[in-house]
Amino acid sequence: MAKKVITFGEIMLRLAPEGYYRFVQADTFGATYGGGEANVAVSLANYGFDASFVTKLPAHEIGQAAVNSLRKYGVDTSHIARGGDRVGIYFLEKGASQRPSKVIYDRANSSIYTADAKDFDWKEIFKGAEWFHFTGITPALNDKVAAICLEACKAAKDAGITVSCDLNYRNKLWSKEKAGEVMGELCQYVDVCIANEEDASDVFGIKAANTDVTAGTVNHEGYKEVAKKLADRFGFKKVAITLRESISANDNNWSAMLYDGADYFFSKKYKMHIVDRVGGGDSFGGGLICASLKGFDSQNTIEFAVAASCLKHSVEGDFNMVSMDEVLKLAGGDASGRVQR
Repeated sequence: MAKKVITFGEIMLRLAPEGYYRFVQADTFGATYGGGEANVAVSLANYGFDASFVTKLPAHEIGQAAVNSLRKYGVDTSHIARGGDRVGIYFLEKGASQRPSKVIYDRANSSIYTADAKDFDWKEIFKGAEWFHFTGITPALNDKVAAICLEACKAAKDAGITVSCDLNYRNKLWSKEKAGEVMGELCQYVDVCIANEEDASDVFGIKAANTDVTAGTVNHEGYKEVAKKLADRFGFKKVAITLRESISANDNNWSAMLYDGADYFFSKKYKMHIVDRVGGGDSFGGGLICASLKGFDSQNTIEFAVAASCLKHSVEGDFNMVSMDEVLKLAGGDASGRVQR
């Protein structure tokens, strides 16, 4: 029987101009759906897990379209609460060369903003589950949603479920001070922490020495220190840090580190030519959860997570539509991209 994973957050309507058109040039916008924890659920469903996404969506047709986008990939949507008036929207303008991508949010007062504790029966939701995942975006929505997140974490702990969190700091949603305060409380219930090169600094003031993310340099020793400080402060069993070296909007070097409380494991580095980088971190999280539940050792866990995320950067949309076999092949060393016949 497939292992069950629960994720909780917001799924949004993504509106993006065709190709590399700028917002001001666009006459049409392509419509897809995505959001941190929903993206993780789709990854895990594609790997054969029983993945369930929990949120609140309106009962109207746009809300249903968001539900259908998840069902299409085998995600369980039976615990999605229905109510409220709107699905959050984000507009994405894809960057190219030295022009960065841009995101504009239109998510105020979406259904998940209006969510109430009584919308979710966590005892029921967690029945038979082995893992619970959320990101720092969800408690950033408002105090009520942060309280629901805390309730979910406590229920997961009571049920003996592993809890993972991607810090995912968003400065358009809350201040660093507020993030540190709220995430500091939530992280007491977290077993596996996922962060990028800036999150630990933005949320908890923990910085890597001699690293400049804009200059494309990564100092391995500095990140070992960051991971250990995070684990020591909150008692995390594992800390995973993604290491993105941005050469341009199209070309990045991509690798990661895993600290398992005893040792540090660095993945191989991929030189990526990017098709779509939104959801890159979520696909890493999905890969990490998959490899952990499959019982991979620490080195193979970080290799699988990074390979999964590398492949996501080649896929349009938020969701990582790749199979277990494709990830294993890349993690095993076949990065040629040659036609498979």
